[in-house]
Formats: sequence, structure tokens, C-alpha cells
Amino acid sequence: MYKDCKMIHFNVPSREEVNPANQSIFDKLQSKLGFVPNLYATMAHSDTGLGNYLQLQAGKTSFSNKEKELINLVVSEFNNCDYCRAAHTAIAKMNGFSEDQILDLRAAQIDWNPKYAALARLSLAIVASKGQNVETELESFYQEGYTKGHLVDLVIAIADKVVMNYLHNITQIPVDFPLAPELEASAL
Repeated sequence: MYKDCKMIHFNVPSREEVNPANQSIFDKLQSKLGFVPNLYATMAHSDTGLGNYLQLQAGKTSFSNKEKELINLVVSEFNNCDYCRAAHTAIAKMNGFSEDQILDLRAAQIDWNPKYAALARLSLAIVASKGQNVETELESFYQEGYTKGHLVDLVIAIADKVVMNYLHNITQIPVDFPLAPELEASAL
């Protein structure tokens, strides 16, 4: 038995190494994104994992694209996932966040938007406490206009990101996005 998971090698499978259903998904990703992100490709080691995950990720939500990226960045930072920090830094930029704002989002320390600040604090509290003892953050979340429906969507968004964070942290496949800058040590 391995004592260190990093000793287990995970390759990023090519299109030819995956089943026909995953080959079709690779083709769609290639067409839409211009490449197949390594972490998605890694999911194709499972005959059903990639398709199932993409269905979860494509589900409707009550959050805006900016709010989704806020959640992705907070959770990925907490879970110390280099891949997801890099990918969601790039996506957050495409959604209009500045580099400084992205650092604030990752640290869950936002002083320029009270609604985003409440969402970031609750996201961090949920992942840090596994959903326990978040009453103070939940109260602020509701005070900023979020609803019980938003709370359900937040837990689903966190679960989505935890899947990818953990998969990368286990596999350590190469990051194929520009690396995200380091946060100051005191940020989280």
C-alpha cells in the first residue's frame, strides 16, 4: 500500500485512450474551448465520471457568473488546489474581475462589495466547518438579499468545486492554465 498518494502516477489520457462516450465529450470540449483541460481529461479515466460531472457543472443556478467564480475561488483556495485556482483565476478575469479583486475573492476578504463579501464569508465558513456553526455568516448572507434557494445552490456549487479540488490534489496532473499568483501568508 502507498503511504504517499503522490507516488501514484496519473496520466492525462488522450482521446484515443478513453471510451467512445468520453471521446465525444473531448470533441465537444475541443470545439467549445479550443482544448480539453487536463483535469476534465483525467476524469475520463472513468467511463461515466466526466459526463456526470459536466452535467452537474452545467446545472442551472441562482448565482451570476461572477458569484459562481467567487465561490469557485474561495473553495479552491481553502482546498489548496493549484489547478482550480489557476483555471478560475482565468475565468474570473473573463467575467470582469480585476487581478486585485481576484486576490480578495480567493482570500474571502472583500471590502468593495458587501454582497460578495457575505457570499465569500459563508462559502469559506461552510468549507472550513463542513457546514456546522455558520449562523453568523448565514445571517449576513440573508441580510444581503440571498435566499434559502441561494443557500441550496451554494452547497451544490461548493460540492462541484470540492470534486475537482480533491481530484487534482490526489492526481497532481499538470496545470494547463497560467498559474495563479500566491496570496500573502496572512490572507486565509
